[in-house]
Amino acid sequence: MIPYRKMKFYGLRDLDNIPQIQNLTDEERFAIKVVSHVLPFRVNNYVIDELIDWNNIPDDPIFQLTFLQKDMLSEEQFDIVADLLANDSDPYELKETIEEIRLELNPHPAGQMTLNVPYLNDESVPGVQHKYRETVLIFPSSGQTCHSYCTFCFRWAQFVGMNDLKFATDESKRFQDYLISQKEVTDVLITGGDPMIMSAKNLATYIEPLLKPEFDHIRNIRIGTKSVAYWPYKFVTDKDADDVLRLFDKIIESGKHLAIMGHYNHWKELSTEVAQEAIKRIRNTGAQIRTQSPLIKHVNDDHKIWSRMWEDQVKLGCIPYYFFVERNTGAHDHFAIPLIRAYEIFRKAYESVSGLSRTVRGPSMSALPGKIVIEGVTTINGEKVFMLNLIQARNPDWVKRPFFAKYDERAEWLTDLRPAFGKDKFFYQDDLNQMIRFSDGQAYFRTDDDLELVGEPELDLDD
Repeated sequence: MIPYRKMKFYGLRDLDNIPQIQNLTDEERFAIKVVSHVLPFRVNNYVIDELIDWNNIPDDPIFQLTFLQKDMLSEEQFDIVADLLANDSDPYELKETIEEIRLELNPHPAGQMTLNVPYLNDESVPGVQHKYRETVLIFPSSGQTCHSYCTFCFRWAQFVGMNDLKFATDESKRFQDYLISQKEVTDVLITGGDPMIMSAKNLATYIEPLLKPEFDHIRNIRIGTKSVAYWPYKFVTDKDADDVLRLFDKIIESGKHLAIMGHYNHWKELSTEVAQEAIKRIRNTGAQIRTQSPLIKHVNDDHKIWSRMWEDQVKLGCIPYYFFVERNTGAHDHFAIPLIRAYEIFRKAYESVSGLSRTVRGPSMSALPGKIVIEGVTTINGEKVFMLNLIQARNPDWVKRPFFAKYDERAEWLTDLRPAFGKDKFFYQDDLNQMIRFSDGQAYFRTDDDLELVGEPELDLDD
């Protein structure tokens, strides 16, 4: 019997109230405070008490995943904020300085706020993104936070008060009207923040309308969540845990497929009794759990971690889904790993597991044209190249058409790669430029008429 646990959050103001933090040096605690003034910090008592090994600090992966580290800012950025805090500087000066640094950290890569936002009757639809023909993302207004914040999160800007950089639905439910008008859409991904931070009642207000006849074209409902790792009590002993599962039952009974997109970054998040019980209870409703994570330096940059995580997930009935490349925002310089190393880690992990774990796809970059996977490294006509593939794309015709980039051992993202064999652009580039300029094809976004793309810009969004 798993006992009830009351959730307790710790933020920047509560840092010194975490008992285990007292074992850190004054310098280490101050460093966490400095970075937490710039990037979001939030952790709960389950993560602190059950997931972090406090005898392995600072190397513990879950500590790295939730507690901000000095190197997550540049030396110059850190010193500026540290000096202001140490000297009790004017709060307005501190605020202005922090805002300037945040803008230096690429808060929404490649213009998320201007791309992918659909229109209905010549007006934008708040809290909706439509990147691929079949899939629409919904950002509930009451799901704009998380049980704990991941230090690598590419949506960090939503958690630090940058309200002009926040995606959220309004109260008009215009997203429902938009979905009704888009009969080609089969999948709705409810994301955030974390929608499972919401009560069962609030979550139902977003999902239950989609079960009505006018939404029969919506076949699959996905919920993107880290709660399965950071607060599994949501599905086990929380006061509305049974209501959440009854909602899942209702979705399945309606004839729609329900996929819980579980964000697991390390096998330790699957190791506790309550985490395993949460998986069991979710699966008993008929819902499917698909798992995904980026490759993160200091957290899971070892093929043995991935192979164990995939094997544990399969054993528990989950389906390994995505192995992502970390996105170029926030503390990217702290976490980033060259593409060639990402490929090697993926390949070694992939070759060491059975076919049941090989449902996972990667290494995958969620870039502007779509989800680009590194299929391999080879030599063709004397030129060493990356073989790439689109497994999801703005234009469905681009999918599964192999293309090649020059081998570059320093490249960390699509923008670092150049076409191979003397070509000046990748095969999709002209169509993509046209799509952006005229909002053509399956782009579902707008931009300025005079936008010109140089090289290969990127946009980091969930599928």
